[in-house]
Amino acid sequence: MKPEDLIRLAIDLVNNDRQKDYDHPLDNFTRIAKIWSAILGVDVLPEQVALCMVGVKIAREAHAPKSDNIVDGVGYFLTLAKVIEERKNRDI
Repeated sequence: MKPEDLIRLAIDLVNNDRQKDYDHPLDNFTRIAKIWSAILGVDVLPEQVALCMVGVKIAREAHAPKSDNIVDGVGYFLTLAKVIEERKNRDI
């Protein structure tokens, strides 16, 4: 796939299928952050969840390159942007 096709796929997944499946990234990552906070014993923010998931994709790509890692990595950066934007919209 061409890079622009990977980006378009990530945009489509984040704005359609994934959001329908998992809720808005702010809400989903807030739930994940609460679980990670309990496990790790430190406060984790939804923004950090997105960044950690990008890190997972980088580690996987370093081991075994495939387009899925790139699509998901771009997708997690997009969800980070959605979290930041939604915090402003909700004034939280």
